[in-house]
Amino acid sequence: MWSAGIEGFALSMGLILAIGPQNIFVLRQGLLRSHVFAVCLVCSLADALLITVGVLGLGAYLSGVEGAEFWISMVAALFIAGYGVMRVRSSMDPVGMSIGEGGGGALVPTLGTAMAFTFLNPHVYLDTVMLIGSASSRYASEERAYFAVGAMLASFLFFFALGYGARRLSTMLESPEAWRAIDRGIAGVMFVIAGAIAYSVL
Repeated sequence: MWSAGIEGFALSMGLILAIGPQNIFVLRQGLLRSHVFAVCLVCSLADALLITVGVLGLGAYLSGVEGAEFWISMVAALFIAGYGVMRVRSSMDPVGMSIGEGGGGALVPTLGTAMAFTFLNPHVYLDTVMLIGSASSRYASEERAYFAVGAMLASFLFFFALGYGARRLSTMLESPEAWRAIDRGIAGVMFVIAGAIAYSVL
């Protein structure tokens, strides 16, 4: 059970670390010290909802299909490994995270923007519902719950660390060299997870 939770945590953290509009928005709100708690909470809860849909919906369905475990596991392993390759390629020509200017804004429009960055981004459905959901399908129902909790914990930890640690992280995240190291670290995590998934069904 613990291994399922750790794998869910590592996979979710590896996926969420990549530069994206949602991360940039959370970081920007942290730099502005504007509605930081509310923004981090909304983004975390949105991810938790999508992870639940993936693990308990798609993951549960796939686990009940006879013979699906092998093929789903192999596809998930290949996809995760492919994501790792993408991060290696990104590390070859890294780009710093640009925060931008502007004020904090009112609470309701700010939360609306946070939700838009989450739910209007097609990659979030691929990462949470499809990838995390399919990766969880090789576990029994109780272990899938641990997998989901681990994945959700990574999301909560990341967003609150990013929002409240923004001022300390801002200088580092503007450095392409920092993102070179981050991308290569993500790639390493993805390769290890892909190998573990493939090994479990071979």
